[in-house]
Order: sequence, then structure tokens, then C-alpha cells
Amino acid sequence: MSKNLEIKKVAVAEIVEKFKSAQSMVVCSFNGLNVEKVTELRKLCREKNVQYCVLKNRLVLRAMQELGITGLENLMEGPNAFVFGTGDVTDAPKVINQFIEKNKLQSLEIKGGLMGEEVLDAKGVKAIAALPGREELLATLVGCLVSPISSLVAVLDEIAEKKEAA
Repeated sequence: MSKNLEIKKVAVAEIVEKFKSAQSMVVCSFNGLNVEKVTELRKLCREKNVQYCVLKNRLVLRAMQELGITGLENLMEGPNAFVFGTGDVTDAPKVINQFIEKNKLQSLEIKGGLMGEEVLDAKGVKAIAALPGREELLATLVGCLVSPISSLVAVLDEIAEKKEAA
């Protein structure tokens, strides 16, 4: 077996592992993105525990074939960057979408992605990016659960104060 083929097999295995460990993945076209912006994006991704990488489309296609993922083949044209979110499902879409909006970039474009095993188009990825994260949802839920109890305590406290005053 040639050395080049072995290197490609190792690369495909690494990509398969990235897909397996990711909760979500975004495919982006980055034509014309300058080095300064790419460096800024990579730094932001590291801070948010998201992995940004540029991979060869053929190797990604081979990895998706191994995993039985279909529906993204039409996105594998031109130079693509892949953003893998291993924590919350919304992490990767949020990081990319916020970076594009903040910098008003047209050279970085969301093409589509995956959420778990579900294939998303660009609109779907942007919709996921607009959702609150897991921590925000849990905080909202706790607030909703505590609100009626705190209201009840306030009413009972008012009644107790009126009885003491009388």
C-alpha cells in the first residue's frame, strides 16, 4: 500500500472521529476571507470550545460515506471550512453566525450542516443559531418554576404583616 494512501486513510479516520464526537457541524464557504479574519475566527472558536478546520472535500465525503451520512454531497464544492461543536448543539452554528453578523462578512457563508444526524440547509443552521443554548433554557426553566413559589411567599408575607398590624 502506498504511503499517500495510508496518510489519507488516517486523515479519514480522524474526520470520522470528529463527526462522531460532534453534536453539530457547519459547512462554510470561506472564499476571499483574509488571514486576519481567519485568525480571529479560530481564536473565537477555541474560546467557545468549537473546532474550526479546513478539510479536503473528498476526505470528508469518504468519512461521511463510512458513517452513512447523506445529503451534504452537494455542499462539497470549492474551498470549505468545517466547524464542529462538541458541547451544546447550538455552539457551532452560533459561533459562525455571530462572527458573520458582527464582521458583516460576505466572504464567509454558511452552506449547511448537521445537527446530530439531521442534515440542515443554511436557513436551518441559522435557525439553530438563533435558539438559546442549553444553559439559557435551564435558567429560564428554573425561573419559571421559582416564580409562582416566590409570588406565593410574597402574598403570605403580606397577610402575615396585616395580621400583626391589626
